[in-house]
Amino acid sequence: MTFAISAQPFAALDARAAYDVWRLRQQVFVVEQECAYPDLDGRDPEPGTRHVLLTDDGELVGYARVLDDATTWRIGRVLLAPAARGRGLADQLVRTALDVCPDRDVVLDAQSPLTGWYATFGFTPDGAEFLEDGIPHVPMRLPHGA
Repeated sequence: MTFAISAQPFAALDARAAYDVWRLRQQVFVVEQECAYPDLDGRDPEPGTRHVLLTDDGELVGYARVLDDATTWRIGRVLLAPAARGRGLADQLVRTALDVCPDRDVVLDAQSPLTGWYATFGFTPDGAEFLEDGIPHVPMRLPHGA
């Protein structure tokens, strides 16, 4: 196994990488978690967006998206392929996502069972729990410099 991780703007993704991202997001969120939502929301190609790609021998096995929301950075779409879970690889995804978030607070909407895990990176709850696609989520924030 040869893992590699990178954070890239949309313009740096070749057609195969973009396809693999969208396919993996569909596999995990739409099929596995049964969340029918518009995954292709127009934010992927924005100039400030960064796509965090985790590959194993060239195959995409993990992904996170960082959005530039002007006053904050937003991390979302954090996922691992089923075969890649349980090995601590998601930690690498979040650390790499945080590396591309300078000079501002970072926010995310954590699936409620994962709030403790996000807390290990310094995130704290920043609002009331809410349902998104039938899954409980908690807004969380990591203050700049924390």
